[in-house]
Amino acid sequence: MSVNPPRIFLIRHGATEWSVSAQHTGRTDIPLTDEGRRQAERLRVRLAREHFAIVLVSPLKRARETAELAGFGDVAAVDPDLVEWDYGEYDGRTAAQIRQQRPGWTPWHDGFPGGETLEQVAARAARVVAGVQDVPGDVALFAHGHILRVIAACWLEQPPVEASRYYLSTASVSVLGWERETTVIDRWNEACHLES
Repeated sequence: MSVNPPRIFLIRHGATEWSVSAQHTGRTDIPLTDEGRRQAERLRVRLAREHFAIVLVSPLKRARETAELAGFGDVAAVDPDLVEWDYGEYDGRTAAQIRQQRPGWTPWHDGFPGGETLEQVAARAARVVAGVQDVPGDVALFAHGHILRVIAACWLEQPPVEASRYYLSTASVSVLGWERETTVIDRWNEACHLES
C-alpha cells in the first residue's frame, strides 16, 4: 500500500430515461437526458477542488458523457471492469414488472437470467479495487449504480450481497477511504446542487 493510501471517489452517471423510469439499465447503451447532462455539469463544480492521480470510466456512453461534462473527458481511461451489471433478459425491465412473474424477486438474491451472476460482478469489482489501491493519490471512478455499490462492498471486505444496502442516486459522489489501516466509507451518496 502507498504511504498515503488513496481515497476512491465513486461517481454515478447522470440521469437517463431508464433511470428516471426505474428500468434496469445494464449493457443497453443509452445517453443522458437533458437533466442528466445538467447533473454532470454540476459535478464539474463539485469535483473541481479534487486532485486525482487517475480517473477511470465505464465504456458505456452515459458514464463517459458524465465524465466528459464533469471535466475529465481528456484524462479518463476506459476500464471495461466498470461496465454495469449485465442484466440479461431483464435489461430494460423494472423490478415491478419482474415481480409480476417472480414475486419477491431481488437482483441481489435472485439474479438475472442470461446475465451475470453477482459473483461475476464481484470479481470485476475486486479487480478494480486491486488495481487502484496502490495508486499514489486519489482515484475517480465514473460508472453505474450496481457496480459502484459492489465496489464499495469489496472495499469494505464485505460479501457482495451487502451492496444491496448502499443506495446510489444519479450523479452522486461517494468516497471510500481509511481510518488508520481500516477501509471505511468516508462519505456516501452526496448529491451535487448548484449554489444559489
